[in-house]
Amino acid sequence: MSLAYIYLAKFYNILLFISNDPHENKDTLLSVEPGLLIWTIIIFFLLLLILKKYAWGPLLKSLNDREQGIKDSVEKAEYLKQEAEKILAQNKQLLAKADEDARKVISEGKELAEKLRNDLISKTNDDTARMIAQAKSEIEREKVAAMNSLKDEIANLAVQAAGKIIDENLDAAKQRKIIDGFIGKIPQN
Repeated sequence: MSLAYIYLAKFYNILLFISNDPHENKDTLLSVEPGLLIWTIIIFFLLLLILKKYAWGPLLKSLNDREQGIKDSVEKAEYLKQEAEKILAQNKQLLAKADEDARKVISEGKELAEKLRNDLISKTNDDTARMIAQAKSEIEREKVAAMNSLKDEIANLAVQAAGKIIDENLDAAKQRKIIDGFIGKIPQN
């Protein structure tokens, strides 16, 4: 406060020096009157004190409230940013897990398809082998039947041919015995 008095006293001395000019008219708007000057300074400081007490308090309070609101908003934004990053990390983990599960399902599907394919090939090969074995067995039976039929036919033709050549009448049982012996000597293939 003492510094304010010093400046006020210096200001007053300057004004007195300026106002002591003898040629100056005292009725002008720019004329300096020490009494008026002192009262203006006193009123200015009183107004300053009143403003400090009643106006600056609420103004500073609203400025502080606004500053606190901005700080709170920044903190909330930072918190929300951190939460968003956490959610993003969780989503990435879930996507990675889903991708891994999808690959696993695809792999299992491929393995199952390969197993089914191998089973079908094996079953088809087994069925084919069985059908070939049945066909060979049937062919062998037919061959034996054809050979037996051929033997009978050959025997009958031989008997007829021998009967005509010899012109001898042998009985059929005796002829049959001779021909069966002859056919028995023929190779089986």
